[in-house]
Amino acid sequence: MKRTPLYPEHLALGARMVEFVGWEMPIQYTGIIEEHGIVRRQAGIFDVSHMGDLLIRGPDAARQLDGLLTNPLGKAPVGKAVYGHLLNDDGRIIDDVINYHMAEGQYLMVPNASNVDRVREWVKSRTKGLEVVDLSTRLACIAVQGPLAPGILQRLCSGDLSSMKRFQGRFAFMNGPDSPFLEDLLPQTGKGMGCYIGRTGYTGEDGFEVLVEEGDAAWLWKRLLTEGEGHLRPIGLGARDTLRLEMGYLLSGTDFDGRQTSLQTGPPWVVKLDHDFIGRDVLLRQKEHPYEVLVGLQLLGRGVPRHGYDIIHRGKVVGKVTSGNMSPCMRVGIAMGYVPQALSGNGTELAISIRDEPVPARVVETPFYRK
Repeated sequence: MKRTPLYPEHLALGARMVEFVGWEMPIQYTGIIEEHGIVRRQAGIFDVSHMGDLLIRGPDAARQLDGLLTNPLGKAPVGKAVYGHLLNDDGRIIDDVINYHMAEGQYLMVPNASNVDRVREWVKSRTKGLEVVDLSTRLACIAVQGPLAPGILQRLCSGDLSSMKRFQGRFAFMNGPDSPFLEDLLPQTGKGMGCYIGRTGYTGEDGFEVLVEEGDAAWLWKRLLTEGEGHLRPIGLGARDTLRLEMGYLLSGTDFDGRQTSLQTGPPWVVKLDHDFIGRDVLLRQKEHPYEVLVGLQLLGRGVPRHGYDIIHRGKVVGKVTSGNMSPCMRVGIAMGYVPQALSGNGTELAISIRDEPVPARVVETPFYRK
């Protein structure tokens, strides 16, 4: 299995390690429920270095990338991040990606860990004259998420983070040892440890994701834990999953697995049909016929819904749960799954089969959890 540069730090903190899409990653440190609550109330620090990093650049990069993405980024100014889907020729989702406009004509595409090779080769094969540099093994990424995250990270960052809005990114320097960031590709001038900060995340809380050269990851991890002592705790993949589920965020390989289109998964704003992109014609045809839709489901009875459980309507199986768990904040079972479009309206009464017993459930709008 692959390991991130922070593997020794996880072991030192007593993390329980598991295999995750070919990586040995921490599933928890003290407990999933406890870690979940820490992020919602204070702040958590995550190792997300397993995610991919593809630097895509060229004078025609924006136009060509728009031809691959359901949500165009061509009009996004430098410093803006855009979430979108990559579709194949059949209109099925290859991956959901965040794209940062890092510098003029230069974009950083962040695919999911299991899809890095596929996304890299897809972009190369469907563009001309663009340079695609795979930085996935060169860079590490640390996420700091939670209500107290901005204040903790600001103690280390020489620039003012308060001016950054959600889904913006910028180059920055941490108050630490001088260390350049992507010096050979995107040279930046400044004193301290160079990095790129995005005000993005996967928890629904305010926070940042910090990209650094892999050799700087351990220093930044330990320094953040020191600066945030008493308010910042390490968080594993277990709580990351329950946090994203409460927000209704998609999990690659679970909520979409190569068979679904963006119309089925949503969110609606991720598809902009006013520009041409690979798979657009399929989506236009799909709109003319009924199709299965991913919905949020909240149990009305006791139980914990899990991946693969049957979704039932009037005694008939009409779908499967893709993601499900007990919401730590709401203390009720929540799930996502595909159902026929006719049954996808909010308030529709369904059931989820748990231990061969149909537990009543209702279609609800996501996010499930709102402060």
